[in-house]
Amino acid sequence: MALTLSRRQLLTATAAVGCAAVVPAVPVRAAPGSITRLAVERRNLVVKGKPATVFGIRQPNGTAGLVLDPGARFRVDLINRAGEDTVIHWHGQTPPYVQDGVVDANRPAIRDGASASYDFAARPGTHWMHSHHGLQEQRLMAAPLIVRTEEDRRADEQEIVVLLHDFSFRDPAEILAGLTGGAPVMDHAAMGHGAMGDGAAKPAPTPDHAAMGHGAMNHGSMNHSTMAHGAATGHSGHAMAGMDLNDVDYDAYLANDRTLDDPDVHRVERGGRVRLRLINGATSTAFHIDLGALTGQVIAVDGVPVQPVTGRRFGMAMGQRLDIRLSIPSQGGAFPILALREGAVERTGVILATAGAAVGKQADRSKTAVGALDLAVERILTPLVPLADRRADVTARLRLTGGMMPYVWSLDDRPFGSHEPMRVTPGQRVVLTFDNASGMSHPMHVHGHTFQVIAIDGRPIAGAVRDTVLVPDRGSVTIAFDADNPGRWPVHCHNLLHMATGMMTELVYDGYA
Repeated sequence: MALTLSRRQLLTATAAVGCAAVVPAVPVRAAPGSITRLAVERRNLVVKGKPATVFGIRQPNGTAGLVLDPGARFRVDLINRAGEDTVIHWHGQTPPYVQDGVVDANRPAIRDGASASYDFAARPGTHWMHSHHGLQEQRLMAAPLIVRTEEDRRADEQEIVVLLHDFSFRDPAEILAGLTGGAPVMDHAAMGHGAMGDGAAKPAPTPDHAAMGHGAMNHGSMNHSTMAHGAATGHSGHAMAGMDLNDVDYDAYLANDRTLDDPDVHRVERGGRVRLRLINGATSTAFHIDLGALTGQVIAVDGVPVQPVTGRRFGMAMGQRLDIRLSIPSQGGAFPILALREGAVERTGVILATAGAAVGKQADRSKTAVGALDLAVERILTPLVPLADRRADVTARLRLTGGMMPYVWSLDDRPFGSHEPMRVTPGQRVVLTFDNASGMSHPMHVHGHTFQVIAIDGRPIAGAVRDTVLVPDRGSVTIAFDADNPGRWPVHCHNLLHMATGMMTELVYDGYA
């Protein structure tokens, strides 16, 4: 398997000897035509001085995840050594439906000791892979999935991948039971998420709630308009009345498996350029990305290029990715890149440091809590390549419903299992509005497709092309996409605990039962 380094990447690798707590910034890459072998397995991790057993998705040499160079297909042999059934979702990719990494009658789980093979055209950008089975994602069954372009190869910049997690020493099933009060949670076996793993008993069927319905799949039009720069709604460090920000107080927040007690430190070049590939792999935590003394440019969201947006702080919900370009000052120094937990004081992050710079200790708590994520940046994001302008063939609306007491989340008041799938025909332009009637924000993810954000709170914009969008409490976001990938596709909240209690439906193409 080929390993190619740019000048700055070579600098990163060779300087690691003199820089404490450095991990390789450039994983082994898959050359075009090669098959990468990945294993899902258990591994040991020390968090704040305490040992823990978690999952990992690794190559035979220990490299987490996968980096594909330009022109390489996604060709992977995946073996399950986790000690239990699993399935891995290739988040951000748009493979044939049977290779998406979700279980149903046509896509069985990978049994312990068994393997599965995947082969499809890779979609460029910063993506990731994670379990879509039970609560395994909470136990860090996730890894980066980076697909580079020729433009990336030519760029004279150092690439640094940062994967964020929320972490608990508690069993995920215990966490969920504490939220639900032991009440039954959704049995995802109907679409193959299977019984909730990690020691949880298989739940009883959930009663059918009163249907709100998706409404008729109406014909109509939704044309793109010029971008509206709506004013951001700022929040204090506490939630607004009736709004909840966090479901769980975790034991730690990790960046590349480390806390700020022992951070991941990357050697960078004075006057050099850095591309941060940030992935929010947390199961139930959104973050503000704080660049500290540096000013950066967001150049891609969810792996899709956008017109650069300059700033020092950017929000990132669960499942989302940000590519941020930084210029390191010529005088050098140490530069913390922090992820601040939404609505709280906890934080994690990595350190960028030039040769000889002193890396000071970073506190893992801020002096004051940060506020809620809003859509201020989302409103001004513009894709380099927008969706082709055409009239909508299908319009639909999904109400995001549920609440903390009782802890049940749903779509249109129908938990998954009693849901009403959205049905489409290949070739249709679909316009879908997420209308949040709940007291929490929800990052909504559509499998197998990318979409363009075309309205926020009813105001048209020509927004980003992405696969996961945050829908604030009591707000609405409208997306448009083309029905160009037949199959049965989950549409769900990317808060794992919300999905586990029912906040999911399906996008089903004609001809797929």
